[in-house]
Amino acid sequence: MNKDTSKQLAYLLGLIALIFFLWDTQVLFPLKILVVFFHESSHALATLLTGGHVEEMVVVAQQGGHVLSRGGSRIIILTAGYLGSLLWGLSIFMLAVGTQWDRWLMGALGSALILITVFFVANTFAFVFGIGVGVVMLGSAKFLSNAVNDIFLRIIGLTSMLYVPLDIYSDTIQRSSLRSDARMLAEVVGGPTLLWGILWLIISLALIIYCFRWSLSADAGHAPKRP
Repeated sequence: MNKDTSKQLAYLLGLIALIFFLWDTQVLFPLKILVVFFHESSHALATLLTGGHVEEMVVVAQQGGHVLSRGGSRIIILTAGYLGSLLWGLSIFMLAVGTQWDRWLMGALGSALILITVFFVANTFAFVFGIGVGVVMLGSAKFLSNAVNDIFLRIIGLTSMLYVPLDIYSDTIQRSSLRSDARMLAEVVGGPTLLWGILWLIISLALIIYCFRWSLSADAGHAPKRP
């Protein structure tokens, strides 16, 4: 391992340690709600992409939510929750690491949150949260430096990635009796809830490990972020 890779590994581990240190504090609460927002948004977008109609999207302060929909592919819609929020995290983190587009990416993310909120969200908490966070992201993109936006994006991406396997384990393995996405998928496709939970957990961990390995080589090979 060369010096640049070692430095990037230390940076990555430092961010992960910071996230876990703050995990049960109010500091990380908005980021956890954002991950739930990604989760429910993925259900909604999968519904549209498979020809369905979104009736409502709800996110609540207890880090939960739901999407009511008509039509579309039930299998894809149910799968899209956990794996979709993981894809949000992977994409945000990898684009932050691999490009110099941090301010543009933050602006695009803020715009996406506002649009999703306006078109899908049905409850007051989620509406205020989606619009508020979207506006903050647009402000960050406009007024803060590329390097600062890069740090924010990495933290958002990492939190989303780390939240997913923990959520899968909690909802589908530790408490397999819950009416989770995996439980509903098992009802549609067959097989026990535990099977789908383990499958999603393996997929999520494999993608996260790949992302981390890729990011170390990509980060070490790039120039520092522009101000």
